[in-house]
Amino acid sequence: MAESVKVLPQEIQEIIEVREWDMRTREGVQRFRELKAKSLPSVALDDELVYESLIPMQEEMIAEIQRRFTAKNRDE
Repeated sequence: MAESVKVLPQEIQEIIEVREWDMRTREGVQRFRELKAKSLPSVALDDELVYESLIPMQEEMIAEIQRRFTAKNRDE
């Protein structure tokens, strides 16, 4: 899943902050629980679990990122 995020177009890379958690660490397990994830792979956007148990098509992920970015920055 991390690879699918890392290969997003540059204009998307510029508006996101990518954080990965290793499930072999206490921090990773804690974050997994905080998101209420049930399986891997999982992707959260804005601290909300959006994709779980699947790797979305790149176009779908880009559209969701852009939608959230636009909504967050509408009032600025």
